[in-house]
Amino acid sequence: MSNQQIGDCVRAALDEYFKDLDGQPPHAVYDMVLQCVEKPLLEYVLNRAGGNQSKTAEILGLNRNTLRKKLQQYKIQ
Repeated sequence: MSNQQIGDCVRAALDEYFKDLDGQPPHAVYDMVLQCVEKPLLEYVLNRAGGNQSKTAEILGLNRNTLRKKLQQYKIQ
């Protein structure tokens, strides 16, 4: 899947989100999208790296301590 395809998926999901609001004002969309994307991203890459946090951090381009904080935040592992 290319970057364009991922962007298309996000756009389609946001279209559905705004449609489902049915006139209600949107709230904290940025945080909502990040949380919806970040947890499965962390889980997937951690699994792909065989549970190795150092490899996961490297793949994601994160500092290992930042990764650990995010794993704790989402209660992963």
